[in-house]
Amino acid sequence: MAVPLYGLIENNQPLMGQFREALGRIAGSGQFILGSAVSQFEQELADYCGVGHAIGVGSGTDALVVSLMAMGVGPGDEVITSPMSYVHTAGSIARLGATPVFCDINPRVYNMAIESLEGCITKKTKAIVPVHLYGQMANMDPIMDLAQTHGLKVLEDADQAIGATYSGKPAGSFGDVGIFSFFPTKNLAAMGDAGAVVTHDDELAAKIRRLRVHGLEPGYTVHDLGGNFRLDAMQAAVLSIKLPYLDEQNEKRRVLAERYARHLEDVQVTTPIEGDKRQHTYNHYTIRVRSGGRDALAGHLDACGIENRVYYPTPLHLLPCFRRPGHEAGSLPVAERAADEVLSLPIYPEMTRDQQDEVVDAIQDYFRAE
Repeated sequence: MAVPLYGLIENNQPLMGQFREALGRIAGSGQFILGSAVSQFEQELADYCGVGHAIGVGSGTDALVVSLMAMGVGPGDEVITSPMSYVHTAGSIARLGATPVFCDINPRVYNMAIESLEGCITKKTKAIVPVHLYGQMANMDPIMDLAQTHGLKVLEDADQAIGATYSGKPAGSFGDVGIFSFFPTKNLAAMGDAGAVVTHDDELAAKIRRLRVHGLEPGYTVHDLGGNFRLDAMQAAVLSIKLPYLDEQNEKRRVLAERYARHLEDVQVTTPIEGDKRQHTYNHYTIRVRSGGRDALAGHLDACGIENRVYYPTPLHLLPCFRRPGHEAGSLPVAERAADEVLSLPIYPEMTRDQQDEVVDAIQDYFRAE
């Protein structure tokens, strides 16, 4: 049996009738970008996240860029983030002329380590971008305390963590803004690129809404130059259809994660844990394989028809585009070791017990044969 990493077809199939109806409605409305479908989804998302505002944009990257722009990040500023993330997190900072500064991570939950974060703060620091990696939130209480002490903005990169909580509060509801990606592999997935910004701040929300349409104000006036960061109506309609099922599907992921942990406890891998005060949503189920064995295990799974992926094989500070003095190999040892050892296994709400057994059996067989 081939086991996919993501069950994209299985996830969408039961809702195809609703999707067709929504597409027909939008095709007949003439409102293809923004419009009532986007407004509806924005209100539903704001309610879900417990914030005052949600602003739909074209992608998670758009959400990062427009939020940083709205917070005034630019040349001469430093923004601290995690080296364990997709390139768009630091890329969005650099794209605005600011300098991404990387702190090391906690070795068990992979989010930014507070002691390392604190050591990165300088007079040039403008903001902190914690990354809620794999579906689990960063340690937000001390991050918010540091931000308040030093007068810094906080942007939660919650691309992989919609529905995750910290002390019972949803991802995206702690910082000045939170951002989400609805890329097709996310827990709440569009059928293409889509994203959103959420915030409690009325002024920031109004500014982001302007910036997503090039900064235009009534009367064809532009004070702050923005860009084309708009969400299209069809993607918003798809997300409105899927949002009511999100909590149920996240719980199915948690059940699968608990079963993985039980069945893998006797083999030579480290399974993920939930940090204090946190509820994980397992956008990725990421194990660690020590002693240089990760790539060999990945090859074995490939041979068994089991998809797997490394998120991420190179920590951001070692990518050529971000290298600078202080970002040499060995400068962030915890993140660098994690990048050599992490391996993400298939997990999705529609995954069957037989499929999961196939993954577990393949891993157990590999270690028995060693």
